[in-house]
Amino acid sequence: MAGAFAAPARFCGPAAHHCLTPMTIEKIDAVSVTTKANVYFDGKCVSHSLTKADGTKLSVGVVLPAQLTFNTGAPEIMECVAGACEYKLAGTDAWVKSSAGEKFNVPGNSSFDIRVTEAYHYICHFG
Repeated sequence: MAGAFAAPARFCGPAAHHCLTPMTIEKIDAVSVTTKANVYFDGKCVSHSLTKADGTKLSVGVVLPAQLTFNTGAPEIMECVAGACEYKLAGTDAWVKSSAGEKFNVPGNSSFDIRVTEAYHYICHFG
């Protein structure tokens, strides 16, 4: 039976804020890159802003071992490309693990706590 063992395109966990995708993005083509780094929390988080040809904004970065709180303006999708983290969305008590190939959604005008014990490499999709 062809396709009987094909992986689903994505699996979304509790409250659809945590998703597993079968592949992690390794390269982003056709983007404009802001060369000056965004440095937060005394260097514990460093990223670069990207703009795709269609105007879509995202950032690519790394969070080093720490426990931090980020505030959001626009909704964000945090996609782990390497390493791992635990996160806790505003208004929740549960820490949830996110590893390579997984994403989690953060509402706009909100916040989330992130706990990192090994370098967490990510793509942040805005909007």
